[in-house]
Amino acid sequence: MADSTASEPLVSASAKIAEDVVFGANVVVHDDVVIGAGVVIQDNVVLGKLPLLAAGSANAGAKPGPLVIGAGARICCGAIIFAGSSIGAGVIIGDQAYVRERARIGDGSVVGRGCCVDNDVTVGERVSIQSGVYLAAASTVGDDVFIGPGVTFTNDRLVDGSGASLQGPVLADRCRIGGGAVLLPGVKIGADAFVAAGAVVTSDLPAGKLAIGVPARVSGDAPPRQI
Repeated sequence: MADSTASEPLVSASAKIAEDVVFGANVVVHDDVVIGAGVVIQDNVVLGKLPLLAAGSANAGAKPGPLVIGAGARICCGAIIFAGSSIGAGVIIGDQAYVRERARIGDGSVVGRGCCVDNDVTVGERVSIQSGVYLAAASTVGDDVFIGPGVTFTNDRLVDGSGASLQGPVLADRCRIGGGAVLLPGVKIGADAFVAAGAVVTSDLPAGKLAIGVPARVSGDAPPRQI
């Protein structure tokens, strides 16, 4: 049996936590975190972590604001959620997932195991993000989107690491991204569109269309069952 002292959460005095929140073992809650009613936080979770940024970062020295977790959310073992992000009601954050500052996860969405949601990402409502997905900074995901396992978003066309003009992919409502696909910086995936598994998307995909291949090419309409 685990040591009973290890199960006590380490909670900042400035955190605001609903009375019925359930904590696992070894949870850390940093300053100003707000946790809504009915939230479950499993073992080894860190909430409200401050980013450690390079001296040349555009956001170096800026305070990201409080982390807010909506009612009924589930934060699974080993997840790290940074200060300044917002987790909607009923959201599930999977084991060892990583959500950076100023990210927004809409109500009812699921972030799978080992995912990275980078800073300044917006995810809509009822989105399903499978295991091992990387959502690059400055990306936008609409409502009711499915993102398969191992998908990678990119956001830097210059690939110089300066972060001067990052632009992530933009996914419209109800689109589907197959496992292992790669989306290049700034590409727009239209509503109800479908990106096949393993595709590398280098240009915009119109609404309701299917893209396959490397580089991806439009190959007719998205399968009706996927819409």
